[in-house]
Amino acid sequence: MKVLVDIPDSEITFAMKVLNSLSFVKKAKPMTTVAVELWDDLKEAAEEVRLHKQGKLKLKTAQELLDEL
Repeated sequence: MKVLVDIPDSEITFAMKVLNSLSFVKKAKPMTTVAVELWDDLKEAAEEVRLHKQGKLKLKTAQELLDEL
């Protein structure tokens, strides 16, 4: 299982030492700023799709997106 933990930049060195010292932690690595932004964008997109499927949000069609260009 993967777990995403939000740790302040000032505490990352200590947190990484703790995580890596745990025998059951297979791999711990910090995410780059770009990766965090991508992750947030993907979560937002997934939420919009979920709301659309529930009928609570109307999404633009591909043609509407192209017309904006």
